[in-house]
Amino acid sequence: MTQRDLLRNSLRMRPDRIIIGEVRGAESLDMLQAMNTGHDGSISTIHANSARDSLNRLEMMMQMAGFNLPTRAMRQQIVLAIDIVVQTARFADGTRKVTSICEMAGMEGDMIATQELFTFRREGVDADGNVQGSFVSTGIRPRFLDDMKTSSYAIDLKAFEYLTPAR
Repeated sequence: MTQRDLLRNSLRMRPDRIIIGEVRGAESLDMLQAMNTGHDGSISTIHANSARDSLNRLEMMMQMAGFNLPTRAMRQQIVLAIDIVVQTARFADGTRKVTSICEMAGMEGDMIATQELFTFRREGVDADGNVQGSFVSTGIRPRFLDDMKTSSYAIDLKAFEYLTPAR
């Protein structure tokens, strides 16, 4: 039984959300279609070197589904399904940190537009060799902020204020 089979069978149970450990192939198309048809809040992981690379990789995996979809159609599916990409990285000290949170900002022509909302600002290494830094806002307010405000979440708008780098 493939991950794609498991995803399709789970959809028959009419779940509110879908959580897939890692998208690696043809199931990526089914996951995006589910996210575009009422399964908001679903989540998955994908291995890539950056948020931009993850979108390119997702597009490539969609092609594994066996359908000859036009590139623009695949990219539109990605933009409509995904709100944010959270990028993590493993540092030399062995720790894993969130290094970037990017928002899908729509399409510009045939390209997916993204905007980075938060980034990890690496500030050095301490005496024990541990990576030091802080997670900071880029000063851009997310496009989905209004949707979050209408939900039951309390949003502190100060979280989106740009902080000048310490010198």
